[in-house]
Amino acid sequence: MASPRGTKKAGKEAEEEMASVVDDAQKQLEEVSEEARRMAVNPLGEVLGQAQKAYAAYMEATQEVSKIYRQNEIQVAEAYSKAERQANLDCEESIRQALLAREQALEQAGKAYQRAREEAEKENHEAIEQALKNRDEAIARASKIREETITQAWDIYSKIVR
Repeated sequence: MASPRGTKKAGKEAEEEMASVVDDAQKQLEEVSEEARRMAVNPLGEVLGQAQKAYAAYMEATQEVSKIYRQNEIQVAEAYSKAERQANLDCEESIRQALLAREQALEQAGKAYQRAREEAEKENHEAIEQALKNRDEAIARASKIREETITQAWDIYSKIVR
């Protein structure tokens, strides 16, 4: 990801380069101006030629400044584009990680559900077996009591009838 410092650095370099170009243009203008003062007695044609040179130097400096601004604009656009691409890559990676975590969580939940279901089935089976055993034992006790009661009743009856 491009850092803001990288963009500031490119801008600072561009400013320094522009300042250098402007300084050079000013020096040329000063030299021309100084030369013009020295040559004040020169004919009008020479003064006009010097003025044209000064103007040409000014135009060249203006073009150089414009070129530096364009280069700076391109560098800033490239830095932005790089930062945008990196942000998209980071976002895609975060989404991929989130989906992976979701899948893992669902898998663990599915396993936990299966274990809980198996445990519930086991407990249900055991409870049914215990209920059937209790029923069988209760029926056996009731049957035994019934048999004992019938036997006692016949014993009493047979004592009475004899």
